Amino acid sequence: MTYAFRPGRPFTDDFRAIAAEQLTQAVMTLEDRPQGLHEAIHEARKNFKRLRSLYRLVAADAPQFQKHENARIRDMARNLSIVRDAAALVENAHYLKAAACNEEEERALTHVCERLTTRRDRIAAVETDIEDRVAGTIVNCEQALQALAHISFDDRRSKTVARLTKGWRRTLRRAARAREACGSSTEAYPFHELRKRAQDYRMHLGLMRELWPSAMQAKRNETKMLVDALGHLNDLAVLTQLINEEPGLAGNSQDQAHLIAAVIARQQTLREDVLSLAATVFQEQPDDESRTIRLLWLKAVH
Repeated sequence: MTYAFRPGRPFTDDFRAIAAEQLTQAVMTLEDRPQGLHEAIHEARKNFKRLRSLYRLVAADAPQFQKHENARIRDMARNLSIVRDAAALVENAHYLKAAACNEEEERALTHVCERLTTRRDRIAAVETDIEDRVAGTIVNCEQALQALAHISFDDRRSKTVARLTKGWRRTLRRAARAREACGSSTEAYPFHELRKRAQDYRMHLGLMRELWPSAMQAKRNETKMLVDALGHLNDLAVLTQLINEEPGLAGNSQDQAHLIAAVIARQQTLREDVLSLAATVFQEQPDDESRTIRLLWLKAVH
């Protein structure tokens, strides 16, 4: 089984199988930890993102299920996020350092990287309840599997295609609103919202890839570029907030000045990149593109 619908198969069966695979994979990864605990947490959180996007696609037909399970999965991801979030800040500082405009700025950002690495390791060392958190997450995954067994949909072709068309249109309309807000603001929130909507869109392209594999993959590649740029922008906002709360992490006044200059310059470039990428990714009107999805689905099930 893969993260993709198979046209012609009963939708309920397909939906349950796709969701169950993500939950089962998360449990197996957290139990086996082939690359260590923290990488296992990172991989499990990816499974949770796929699940939430899947559930959003059918929200109109299963509102209570989506609301309840979305909250459950969101809380599971947050429960495991502390060390991973600290590690992401280190990665983002290295990302800034790689784009340093001179040796002095690079040296200052090296110091910031070192302090954030020390912070990450300190958080990991004192997080003594991580095993309990993982165990609790596994129990929640098992409960989510039980809830999944009780969800069902009208599997008639007309109902299935209407469900998917509606979900697709809703995703694109939400993305359009977020994109519009980004065009008139430099605040972090609208860009964070656009990131979530772009992530959903990328997941939904994956779910529909059997309708037109080459086109869906090309679109997914474009959307990944947008998601990655928005991810860097979001990490910079988080880093800025952390430095405001704990200015000592930025070091002396000279290091702080270099960090702030690097962040501002990178944010400006990323915002420009994001708006350009979003214009390409979301160039079709929601009604038009969802209509295309409808036609592709109907063609595939004939």
